[in-house]
Amino acid sequence: MVFGRRGFIGGTTAAVLLAQTGVATGKEAGPSDVFACDGMSEDAWKDFVGAQDLVWQRPPTQYGQAPFLGDGRLGSVVYAEGSTVRFTVQHADVQDHRTTGGSQYGVCRLPVGNLKLTAAGTVTAVDWRLDLWNAELRGTVTTTLGVISFAAYVHSTRSVLSVQVTASGTEKPVLEFVPSKAIPPRADFNPLPDGYVLNPDPVTKADGRETLVTQALNAGGQTATAFRLTTTGRTQLLLLSVAHTYPEAAADKIVLTAVREAAGAQLTRSHRKWWNAFYRKSFLSFGDQRLQSFYWIQLYKVASGSRAGSPVMATTGPWLEKTPWAAAWWNLNVQLEYWLIHGSNHLELDSITSTLKDNQDQLVRNVKEQYRHDSAGVGRSTDRTTSNIGTLYEPGSGGTGVKELGNLTWALHNVWLSYRHSMDPKILSDVVFPLLRRSINYYLHFLKKGNDGKLHLDVTTSPEYGDAPDCNYDLQLIRWGCQTLVDSAKLLKINDPLEPKWQEVLRDLTPYPVDENGFMIGAGVPFVNSHRHFSHLLATFPLMTVNWEQQENRALIEKSLHHWMSLEPAHRGYSYSGSGSIAARMFRGDEAYGYFVKMFDTTKRYPVLENTMYTEAGPVVETPLSGAQTIHDFVCQSWGGIVRVFPAVPSAWPDVMIADHSCEGGFSVTAKRTKGKTEFVLVRSRAGEPLVLRHGITGPVSVVSPVRYHDRGDGTLEIPLRRGQEVLVHPRGRRPDLAVRPVAITTPGKPWGLPA
Repeated sequence: MVFGRRGFIGGTTAAVLLAQTGVATGKEAGPSDVFACDGMSEDAWKDFVGAQDLVWQRPPTQYGQAPFLGDGRLGSVVYAEGSTVRFTVQHADVQDHRTTGGSQYGVCRLPVGNLKLTAAGTVTAVDWRLDLWNAELRGTVTTTLGVISFAAYVHSTRSVLSVQVTASGTEKPVLEFVPSKAIPPRADFNPLPDGYVLNPDPVTKADGRETLVTQALNAGGQTATAFRLTTTGRTQLLLLSVAHTYPEAAADKIVLTAVREAAGAQLTRSHRKWWNAFYRKSFLSFGDQRLQSFYWIQLYKVASGSRAGSPVMATTGPWLEKTPWAAAWWNLNVQLEYWLIHGSNHLELDSITSTLKDNQDQLVRNVKEQYRHDSAGVGRSTDRTTSNIGTLYEPGSGGTGVKELGNLTWALHNVWLSYRHSMDPKILSDVVFPLLRRSINYYLHFLKKGNDGKLHLDVTTSPEYGDAPDCNYDLQLIRWGCQTLVDSAKLLKINDPLEPKWQEVLRDLTPYPVDENGFMIGAGVPFVNSHRHFSHLLATFPLMTVNWEQQENRALIEKSLHHWMSLEPAHRGYSYSGSGSIAARMFRGDEAYGYFVKMFDTTKRYPVLENTMYTEAGPVVETPLSGAQTIHDFVCQSWGGIVRVFPAVPSAWPDVMIADHSCEGGFSVTAKRTKGKTEFVLVRSRAGEPLVLRHGITGPVSVVSPVRYHDRGDGTLEIPLRRGQEVLVHPRGRRPDLAVRPVAITTPGKPWGLPA
């Protein structure tokens, strides 16, 4: 299976060019300057992605076993329960709008209902496959009366659930939608607050060929579900859509229109076209079948759970299940959910950037009134608009509650990464700079100069650990934020009157509190308790303001990581993805791999589950998604202005292939590693930024470059590529095979799901 790469420079194929040049010259190579990446076989892609499919030959009865479908808003998890196949019907927009009760009871997400396929006979077997390439669940349910075949998907752009069912023998399955009451999911874990008035029951009625279910809310607004069931012979086709409006009650019109338009459209063709194009934006293959499949399932998952313009993913994504956390959490969960979209070249999924851009007024309202003239923030948990009804606590206020000041700043680091990978100036000017300016302004209100001449911060909260003055979570974000504002103002050519203040903070901010074990929680508060969160280590990852390239910080990074990992009982899944990424950014592939694979260790209390989902007290989608970023950190890193190819590949993966991997600076990397050695690195510039490339090739190299370059002599090249230009680096004296092909599987593994 080969994804053919046809390259040309001035009409000359890459192979011919290599034969002609042979060695690095640093001179102009030709007028076109491009090795074009095209000609990939669709059949090859289909076969490769199909090899990662999830399968079920046993009934999925639990969340961590079940197939899942989605389009960033409408989501469905599919269960086999006795004689019924149950498709949950949930929607990321659907929430309450009360003025009290916070994110748990006031502005929490609300359930929608279930679509049930009930067999007449007794179920004897199931055989299902989640076809990743087409994002469709297909399969059979065998009963004592016949076989029920079905195919289901949530349309990629129309937000319509399509379920087609065909029966054989004397089997007569029934399809029906059962609405859920609009009760906060937290009620499954804690009693509803005193005085809580339940929302009215949903109302079902016929509307022409459709059935319409409307759910009114006491606080205003409406949720509506519409579906059409069509029967042709022994085949039933059900099309269903959900919408939510607030404050107006207009969702019914939206869903009726959606279903009626879908009924006249070629849904399957357009749905598959979107997904087939989605996967082809980047490529990654290595020899561990189960982990390779895990990676591609995470790409499917994030595209099912998020799209730019859709709500930022809540803790469960769009798949609202039994959970105490029916909201979006901003002190880690949101940030981890989106890291993998950058390297995989999928910024079309970036709903963090769109959510923050679209809700800037709410971010201002989240801080107390006296700070709204220049500040903004976001609390620990919010609804899809970043609201949690109340306002943020402030240091030194004497109030009780969470004093997490840095959550917006950390979320903006994700947006900064989207800017750096795309080099889209609109992201910088419209989102990063104005909101980071406000989030750092909020901090500036509370930084005070001490007797030591340093700027200090009163008591704030280190997420989930506790309170401390000069909290490292905040100090590390403040330093990153001020430096990013200085850099952004320069890029945007803004003469900002606050720049002297940012420079003062960078000069006078108190040093990060450390002790013999590395980073502390804050001043006077050592890290002594086992803890799942790496909030005190953000400077080492993902901010990279304290990093392994800085010789003076290596001992601090190493002992901080090892001390955190030595206190194990409270560790959870993202503790292992986080420690894996930190170790990978220390360029220690085997150590990083050792942490990473603990995510999948079933002897641990909370491993990744059979369908690659993850739960603690409830589902939390960010953990497996963050594992995909750890894999990215093994194969390609681009922080600190350097593109590093294969910087931390574990010895367990001697063969790796990446193609069109997106890097900071707007670079696209294609590279191949065989038997632990890099065969070639091909980098294309999408933005015209200067390239600093650490190619990872041992020994002399040939560099086929359209421009003169500088070799630092340590495996690092400086190449001033223009937009659209490419450079090819390979071991001298070898002609590389530039074909992109999957790596041979050396570690077989069973499919995800519930195979026989």
